Amino acid sequence: MLQSIRDKLTGWIVWFVVGLIVIPFAFWGIESFRTGGGDPVVVKVGDQEITQSQFRNAYEQRYQQFQAMMGERFRADQFDQNRFRQAVLDDMTQEAMLRQFVRKSGYRANDAVLFKAISGIPAFQEKGQFSADAYKAALASKGLTPERFEAQLRDSLEIDQIREAVIDSAFVTQPDVALAYRLDNQQRELSYAVFDPARYAAQVEITDEQVKSRYETDKSKYMAPERIKLAYVELSADSLPKAEAPSKDVLQVIYNAEKDARFTTAEERKARHILINFGADKAASRKKAEDLLAKLKGGADFAALAKTESDDTGSKAQGGDLGWLKRGQMPEKFEKPLFGLAKAGEIAGPVETEFGWHLIRLDELKPVKVRAFEDADVQAELTELYRNRENQKRFQEASEKLEQLAFENPASLEAVTKALNLPVQTTDWLTRAGGPGIGANDAVKQAAFSKEVVGDGDNSKPIALAADKVVVIRKAEYEAPRQKALNEVIEQVRADLKADAARAKAQTEAQQMAAAARAGRPLAELAAARGVTLKAAGLVRRDNATEDKTVLAELFRLPRPKTGDVSAADIALPNGSVAVVVLAQVKDTELPAGVAPDVDRQKTQLRDVVAGGEFAGYRKSIEQRVKVKVVNPPVSDAAPTPES
Repeated sequence: MLQSIRDKLTGWIVWFVVGLIVIPFAFWGIESFRTGGGDPVVVKVGDQEITQSQFRNAYEQRYQQFQAMMGERFRADQFDQNRFRQAVLDDMTQEAMLRQFVRKSGYRANDAVLFKAISGIPAFQEKGQFSADAYKAALASKGLTPERFEAQLRDSLEIDQIREAVIDSAFVTQPDVALAYRLDNQQRELSYAVFDPARYAAQVEITDEQVKSRYETDKSKYMAPERIKLAYVELSADSLPKAEAPSKDVLQVIYNAEKDARFTTAEERKARHILINFGADKAASRKKAEDLLAKLKGGADFAALAKTESDDTGSKAQGGDLGWLKRGQMPEKFEKPLFGLAKAGEIAGPVETEFGWHLIRLDELKPVKVRAFEDADVQAELTELYRNRENQKRFQEASEKLEQLAFENPASLEAVTKALNLPVQTTDWLTRAGGPGIGANDAVKQAAFSKEVVGDGDNSKPIALAADKVVVIRKAEYEAPRQKALNEVIEQVRADLKADAARAKAQTEAQQMAAAARAGRPLAELAAARGVTLKAAGLVRRDNATEDKTVLAELFRLPRPKTGDVSAADIALPNGSVAVVVLAQVKDTELPAGVAPDVDRQKTQLRDVVAGGEFAGYRKSIEQRVKVKVVNPPVSDAAPTPES
């Protein structure tokens, strides 16, 4: 039944939807666990193995997605590679573990369930109806076969069954809801003062002995990172000679080859149907369908009957309207009688499918349309198609030649420049965190510090910067990590010492003020004595959007003060300052009587939290049954290396 989907599915936003629907497989496919090979095993999950190459592929895909998601906010120098690597491995392990468990537990998603999931995705629909063309084009654009995607989706649906079984059983009591409502809507009276370390910098004197001592103690902090300058050649499709316009004979050959797929609009039929489910008595349901058919032949309105009698909840409100359909979009048992109708108004049925009995009416018919070869737009499209293919062919040939020459002449780029007329360019210094130009590309950064380039001094393999642009790099200059001499960093060391001392003074002042506040001293008096501004924010909630998040977090951690007293604490802020946070009173909001919208929302949110916790606990129990063993932790060169 799914072959009809595979043959005709389009839609450029489908990959986003695929990512949402197949969460466990968004970064790697199920096939990644089914490939063999001799590469080292990273983790054994039950009877499956995750290898080094499988992990590398998963890491690189997720890393690229993370970069794309962050956009300009991405900072390679702030990227925690080890933490990210562990997150990828944890997700791969969990997915493999869950898949094994659900299969052994007997959970299955049959073709009908799979078809319903695919056909219900909005990106696979045109005018509200499933379109096979969207599916096929989207999967092809990502190099994903329908068989592979369907295997992924089937596994995801099976995992969803066990997840939903646990989550749907979660519940919360009324006292739970009341407590959660009171905490979420609680208000606390906030006052705080911020101590900026810069105010104390002038009070700090740093001696030369202190500088020398700090330098010796923290030498590793004052290292010059390894860096490299790259020599490289860049090949792009734009730099190659463009293909000339083809002859009419060549265009005719392309037209004949592309006629059916590109220049032919398939026959479409607009249809309605009435579905009668089999129920407990298949014969009785057929009798009902036959009676409805008799009414239709007697002049009854099809749309009106569909609204009252059809069991298809997706179309009955629209009078059974299925929209425009092409061959391959519906099951064969439904499609054959529909496309057997000769003219608008004819009805076929009762037609039996796995869903029940159908009465099918043809409303409109659009015959096959073929755009003529002589059409000017067709000529222009053919010419563009020819040129694109020729340009791609030339780029592919040049890329292969580039790879061959770079490999056969590893000690120089000279052979490449002579054969392909590509100039040798040089980058500025770049570190493992990157640099300007091509140094910002992750694949370039990874290759630049590889053993091949740094250690052996050879040319790299061609590195894709884009679909139509590649580079080959080699070492031009290299500097290993080195310890900076004290005279190079003396001012930096002095500044670090001064900043630490100023911060310590600010913290001492804050601690003293917090202690005095808890002892009952007036806040305004304490702030004035220390020359800081006291901000009285008044009653605030946890979700306050105007105050510092760190201050709010501390405010709601402070113990509830007794009447007439305050709770106070000093905390470090992300910007290096120190704050004194003071809580004067707590105002609770009790759960209102009745089922108000916000109460209902509170209950739903709390239930979701409880359900998530219960599934997490259930997943932990699965881990006890499906044994996980880390054989070889993934090594650092298994993935892009933003920084050393």
